[in-house]
Amino acid sequence: MGWLCLRLELAPQCAEALSEALLEGGAQSVSLDAPERARVALSALFAPDRDPHQALAQALARCAVTLDAAAAVQALGEHDWVRTSQAQFSPVRLRRLWIGATWHEAPADALVIRVDPGLAFGTGSHATTRLMLRFLERVMRGGEAVLDYGCGSGILAIAAAKLGARDVGAVDIDPVAIEVTRQNASANGVQVSAHLPEEKPLGRYDVLVANILAQPLIGLAPRLAAVAKRGAALALAGLLEAQAEEVARAYVAQFDLAVEATEEGWALLSGVRR
Repeated sequence: MGWLCLRLELAPQCAEALSEALLEGGAQSVSLDAPERARVALSALFAPDRDPHQALAQALARCAVTLDAAAAVQALGEHDWVRTSQAQFSPVRLRRLWIGATWHEAPADALVIRVDPGLAFGTGSHATTRLMLRFLERVMRGGEAVLDYGCGSGILAIAAAKLGARDVGAVDIDPVAIEVTRQNASANGVQVSAHLPEEKPLGRYDVLVANILAQPLIGLAPRLAAVAKRGAALALAGLLEAQAEEVARAYVAQFDLAVEATEEGWALLSGVRR
């Protein structure tokens, strides 16, 4: 089967976010290269029945990235380009967790999460996901009720289950993300209740994580406050360092929040429900 290859150049600080968003939009794989020091070359592979330009427009909107150069689409010949590009995805090793694809060899001394790059955001390779995973490693003791709001691939929900949560809920506005989360949870042997926001009421939670974008996080403040138990731990990611103060203001009435960590220009806000 032939493939369509979307190629573009962009600033390095935007490359990982756009890569994850393109995978969510249907890219079968994304690879990065840096032909010049100040620019990164991005190549994304799509099946021939997909529209790469439409996927790019949706990805740019999701990750709030603006391009300063046009993208090109090239038809590729018969070749297994997806497997060729698998080497671009490296496993992520944290203190207790290991995240890798099905073709990676997992260590014996870690909690293993298998997530292949695909249709939903979150493989562990993006800085915001790593910030969240480290937060979960820090706060999880076992027995908690956890909510992953904006679950994408379900990686954070699965991580919470692996870390001993007794009950894990996952919510996303994208039906594809819900289905992918269910599949990934099943493949990893954990129980996650994944659903659209309107499908059923939320419970009450000890730990809440939301890795989305700054403006949706601001709008979610009342909903997350309503389902957080007193003393619940909250972590917010998907926001740039410059956006942290604005997002924190939306939560100040119910939560004590502060920037816990930063990575590659992204910030993690964390705190507790008063």
